[in-house]
Amino acid sequence: MSELHVVATIPVKPEHVEAIASALGELVTATRQEAGCLAYHLFESAAAPGVFVTVERWTDQAALDAHMQSPHVAAAFAAAGDALAGDVAIHPLTPVE
Repeated sequence: MSELHVVATIPVKPEHVEAIASALGELVTATRQEAGCLAYHLFESAAAPGVFVTVERWTDQAALDAHMQSPHVAAAFAAAGDALAGDVAIHPLTPVE
């Protein structure tokens, strides 16, 4: 089975960007230790400041599903609380070529 590529966007209210960046940094560290995680990178959009973007590679859908059920993902969502400026969007990608 081929790898699964995922992009997620996390819009954050301006007054919470610094705190959420720190919480997401902790999420990155924990996620990179997960079985099935091939790559996990965090960015802030240069075109839309306050929108964080993860670029991820997983061995398969089961690894992503396990990640989404992990304690550190739950902690990140709890930390975000009212700091989000919209919905978190998770995009598993399908190759077009």
